[in-house]
Amino acid sequence: MINKLVDKIKKTQAPIVVGLDPMLSYIPEHILKKAYAEYGETLEGAAEAVWQYNKEIVDHVYDLIPAVKPQIAMYEQFGIEGLKAFQKTVAYCKSKDLVVIGDIKRGDIGSTSEAYAVGHLGKVTVGGKTYAPFDEDFATVNPYLGSDGVKPFIKICQEEKKGLFILVKTSNPSSGEFQDRIIDGRPLYEWVGEKVAQWGEELMGDSYSYIGAVVGATYPEMGKVLRKVMPKSFILVPGYGAQGGKGKDLVHFFNEDGLGAIVNSSRGIIAAYKQEKYAQFGAEGFAEASRQAVIDMKEDIASALG
Repeated sequence: MINKLVDKIKKTQAPIVVGLDPMLSYIPEHILKKAYAEYGETLEGAAEAVWQYNKEIVDHVYDLIPAVKPQIAMYEQFGIEGLKAFQKTVAYCKSKDLVVIGDIKRGDIGSTSEAYAVGHLGKVTVGGKTYAPFDEDFATVNPYLGSDGVKPFIKICQEEKKGLFILVKTSNPSSGEFQDRIIDGRPLYEWVGEKVAQWGEELMGDSYSYIGAVVGATYPEMGKVLRKVMPKSFILVPGYGAQGGKGKDLVHFFNEDGLGAIVNSSRGIIAAYKQEKYAQFGAEGFAEASRQAVIDMKEDIASALG
């Protein structure tokens, strides 16, 4: 799957992933009204609004981008109905030939970790039949429990030719409380990055490993160090746009071949119509605003990379 991601980045010339992280406050009133008219102001109604919102955004951006990243918490908050919307969103994005990164941030051990990996990346057998429950192409994983938590995912990735993005240095302000702690002369995030590179050696694509890393755009100097620590790992870079990251902050996340990183923007794209810059599109044109935000982001990154 890493080969497909690289190929699609080359084809679109857009190292961009759109985070499908819907909140009800992002969804225009006309979509909410229609969903509530059909299903009531219920969890099912909310999930229907989320699904219709996602679908229209995907319809307007799928030809510009290589990948999407639905964040499962935004769907879980609506219970089973929300998870159905998550599943429909994943399937619809795959029907548009988009690479789907399931932002699930799982971190457990043994059979529990294996069950998470099977549910999101693998297949489960029920009687005489086999199913791929969510069937994302990549998943995000928290490595805090060590190799016991990651290797079950690696095993499924080997079987299914899928991939991981492992949290190394996250974009949130308090990430340094643990991730920046000095251990044997080096910050913890460097040790984690080194381990990601080792895990990645077991699972190589044509030029990059199936085992990537998450490193926030808000820490460009750390990204520069980690790029050297993990030369064959693709870096998923959150924190662009709404969290303050800009194109110029991203240069060191990429390799000299212009590849090696994919930059996420979530509300900066899916709720673009709420920004003054895109206000002319209005709520009815929310998806057109999202498309323009992708085009602007693509130009910003291309300009920074030269």
